[in-house]
Amino acid sequence: MSPVVPVPHAPPSEVSVRRDGAQRMGFFTDTTVCIGCKACEVACKQWNDLPADGSVFRRGGSYDHTGSLGAATWRHVRFVEELEPADAELPDLVAIAEGKGLASDSVDVDGEGAPVDVAAAVRDMSRWVFMSDVCKHCTNAGCMDACPTGALVRTEFETVVLQADVCNGCGYCIPSCPFGVVDRDHDDGRAAKCTLCYDRLQDGLEPACAKACPTDSIQFGPYDELVDVARRRVTKLHEKGRTSAYLYGAGDMEDEQLAGGLGAFFLLTEPPERYGLPAQADSPIQENVVPATLAAMGAGLAAAAGVAAAFVLPRRHDTSKVVAGLALASGVAELVTDWRRSRRRAA
Repeated sequence: MSPVVPVPHAPPSEVSVRRDGAQRMGFFTDTTVCIGCKACEVACKQWNDLPADGSVFRRGGSYDHTGSLGAATWRHVRFVEELEPADAELPDLVAIAEGKGLASDSVDVDGEGAPVDVAAAVRDMSRWVFMSDVCKHCTNAGCMDACPTGALVRTEFETVVLQADVCNGCGYCIPSCPFGVVDRDHDDGRAAKCTLCYDRLQDGLEPACAKACPTDSIQFGPYDELVDVARRRVTKLHEKGRTSAYLYGAGDMEDEQLAGGLGAFFLLTEPPERYGLPAQADSPIQENVVPATLAAMGAGLAAAAGVAAAFVLPRRHDTSKVVAGLALASGVAELVTDWRRSRRRAA
């Protein structure tokens, strides 16, 4: 039986807004029931008054007009098309153009000689994987760590909200997000991202994207309950033979959590890279706290040894203390090096 992993929560000192009875809220996105309808995208844009992305087919973009998350796109449904094997038999395009070589259950959809092979279309559906991506509202939020103005705050629901009126457009939050979520608006230069519909949460309403999802692929609720629901869903899929199903961003051991645990997590059936997600993610500042601290300790001890040498050598020529201080500083430096090497090997 697998050990029970506690659900992560942000430190109380990091919460900027206080409200009695408030609890952590989040998203659970089940990719196995996403149909790629993009209703969540439309609802998000409509509620937050965000501009459209246009309807231009991009080279290599499949049916995904949006392309990626951005300052004007806070929900993005990824269209992941699984390619055919290299040795697959290519269709006879000439025969298809002449109306030959089609299956018997083809239908003429427009009455003008443009038949569609229904059986083949149904089979091709299994080649598509959809995932509605969004800001992860991380427990260790890199964007918050990097923000110098306090524009990014953690609410009473432990979600991360970007206050546009406080943002100065410095852009430090953009490279600090390991998921590439935050972006700067090309009109005013200020950063923007999903707020998990904070205004709706304050009135007891669920976010617009979850409200619009027709298949319950996007589920919203108390974070602890969502994690429990997600774990049971994975177990059910495993029992049905979908052994590749797993949770991304929730249910991990403490030393394996992505960015300390994701407030918006996912059920995936493919490696995370297939969905454009990193296999490992953490706030750059959080990731470098330990080595930076050890390096600072080493530098401090080396400086202390130098000061000791300045006072001790001229008076008594007692080199033993100096040697001991330098050895200690050297040991700390070696400790930093070993720690970094172990991190690289683990990665």
